[in-house]
Amino acid sequence: MIVNLAERAHNHNWRLDPIVRSLLDTDFYKLLMLQFIWKHFPDVRTTFTLVNRTISVPLANVIGVEELQQQLDHVRKLRFHKSELIWLAGNTFYGKRGIFEPDFLEWLDHDFQLPEYELTIHDGQFNLSFQGLWSQVTLWEVYSLAILSELKTRASLREMSEFSLDILYARAKAKLWGKIERLRGVPGLKIADFGTRRRHSFLWQEYVVKAMRDTLGATFTGSSNTYLAYKHDLEAIGTNAHELPMAIAAMAACDEELKASQYRMLELWQSTYQRELLVMLPDTFGTTQFLADAPDWVTDWTGQRIDSKNPFIAGDEYIQWLTDRGRDPVKKLLIASDGLDIEDILGLHAYFSGEILGGHNPQDFLSAADFLDPRKWNPRRRIRFSAGWGTLLTNDFRDCDPNGDSGLDPISLVCKLTDANGRPAVKLSDNYAKAMGTDEEIEHYRRVFGTAGMTNLPAIV
Repeated sequence: MIVNLAERAHNHNWRLDPIVRSLLDTDFYKLLMLQFIWKHFPDVRTTFTLVNRTISVPLANVIGVEELQQQLDHVRKLRFHKSELIWLAGNTFYGKRGIFEPDFLEWLDHDFQLPEYELTIHDGQFNLSFQGLWSQVTLWEVYSLAILSELKTRASLREMSEFSLDILYARAKAKLWGKIERLRGVPGLKIADFGTRRRHSFLWQEYVVKAMRDTLGATFTGSSNTYLAYKHDLEAIGTNAHELPMAIAAMAACDEELKASQYRMLELWQSTYQRELLVMLPDTFGTTQFLADAPDWVTDWTGQRIDSKNPFIAGDEYIQWLTDRGRDPVKKLLIASDGLDIEDILGLHAYFSGEILGGHNPQDFLSAADFLDPRKWNPRRRIRFSAGWGTLLTNDFRDCDPNGDSGLDPISLVCKLTDANGRPAVKLSDNYAKAMGTDEEIEHYRRVFGTAGMTNLPAIV
């Protein structure tokens, strides 16, 4: 059934409409990491803090505090359903059944509950944080981001007439179709939905995912949203994220342990998942230093996800590293996921899935026809490439409002680990603009890890 999004937005009583409908409504990697945390760090206490990096948008002036509290309180009341746990236990993920241990699922069934939150307002922004056992706190990250993102959407929609809403969604659907049309028929292209945390709304994300599934076929590999994968029989996509090396680093006893923590995390991960799910995210403290000092066994991992570096540069760096270590890049996987839109996806696919000929810029490949034109490219794969398409898939309403309001434009919201066992956590990133932590600790980490390969880039999302 197709939901009339405009009618729903105009007529529905938002106060009774929960944003998060299920505890599965989170990125799949959060559940994989949750099991990892439950298994290895059951007593570690952490704090997660939400940050609006788009400081020009004062969220507390846009969203009512009571409305936010109602949505957060609703999520705290949710529990995993038996049918959801049965699906986690029996479904095949990445070709493997039984990824989730029975004891872990039993814990989810009987002992898991999100802890309380702390919410204040300062200078028009929400100060929202979550404290407690790491295993209890970590899932707050995606729920809180999705809630704030959709409440911002609802605040804008509330001011619009039904006719304006009709036009808004008609334009957004046409924009989505324009993007999908350019992807159809591109040989070898693989794309997954990574758009949960900053989506326009749950209903819009579901609409987009179903549209991608129905029109792109095998090109669309699945969704990082576990609930949508469960509901629509899709592949759940994801492995791990920055919080694991950040926490392990924060608990390091000395600088030597700090430097080694990024590889200790990989050792624990591969032992936990029997050498499955081996896609690394090396940019937590800088990709260049990570690759330079990595033990040789790291080259046997399946691939790498790029999250904060120019993906053309980062991909070439990974390919060169594999070649220098005697590994065949064609057998590896490269996933780009940072602020991608249609031009980025097509350009990256052309660059890494085929050899560019005649001095063509990879970003010139903007239609399926270009990939079939032998004058422009030679389909000789350099590395397997896949795109994780996030915010600009599920929340691209830019220039769609018939009233010309920019209130529906996406903003850069993050909710990150800020301490572990009382010690401050840091993310350096490959992009100086995305570094997180106290100034003192960031400088300490830069002395330990260095700054090779880091640059300043706009933080789009």
